[in-house]
Amino acid sequence: MINLPVSHDETGARHDDTEVAIAAARAGAETVRARYGRRLTRFDKGGGDFATDADVAAEEAILGVIRAARPHDAICGEEGGRRGAADAARQWLVDPLCGTLNYAAGTMAVAVNVALRGGPAAVADPFGGEVLFTDGETARVRRDGHDTPLAPSAATRLVDVNLDPPFPGAPAFRAVDLIAHPGFVRRLRPRVLSTTLALAWVAAGKRAAYVSDGTGLTESVHFAAGIALCRAAGCVVTGVDGEPVGPAGRGLVAAADAGTHALLLSLIREGRPPVGPTG
Repeated sequence: MINLPVSHDETGARHDDTEVAIAAARAGAETVRARYGRRLTRFDKGGGDFATDADVAAEEAILGVIRAARPHDAICGEEGGRRGAADAARQWLVDPLCGTLNYAAGTMAVAVNVALRGGPAAVADPFGGEVLFTDGETARVRRDGHDTPLAPSAATRLVDVNLDPPFPGAPAFRAVDLIAHPGFVRRLRPRVLSTTLALAWVAAGKRAAYVSDGTGLTESVHFAAGIALCRAAGCVVTGVDGEPVGPAGRGLVAAADAGTHALLLSLIREGRPPVGPTG
């Protein structure tokens, strides 16, 4: 249980919510780290997707923190769905183990995501010892009790591309076409991580960009925290069509700078199939 001060001014309330997000993400990360390497029980979700008992336990740890600090807020968790009052003005979006496939395979490339809709968010790296967080205006990383501003950079030229099915944007957009584009391989290098850790790495300067298909990503437990981090860090964030990311947006391009973002949008446009009758 955490003991956070209650503040009634906007700045103080935002700070308090930020600390709740950080504490909740840390609680989930501790659970994920403690269960790593153990025999896992899998729960089939269909379509090749599954959760494990580590996902469930981490979500319960996160919920415990949020409920203790914000008992009247609603929570939407990847494993447990929505909990709390249907008309609650505030909702937390929780993905307790983003990268379950990696985790189950004994790979440490995973993240724990906690985001207050429209507010602060935190992404914890269970094995790197870092929590990347935003109060909605600035973005920082906390390590060993010290907070450092995040500094996006495209210097690595590494671009993470989400190749997980389904592919709702096909045939207009397919990530596999993007990474096969000659212009992409001349200027950038693909990485396939498929976890919100990749978005956090864009905000932190460890990746030049992240590209994903999908819809409604700002409302998704998988993406909300990472998008919030990138925005607060000063990254360029749009859909794959260059339009704003939102409930009706198409896909996601989060880039460390405007030049990388423009290059990716250009390559995506070039890779689209022709419009109109053929033959």
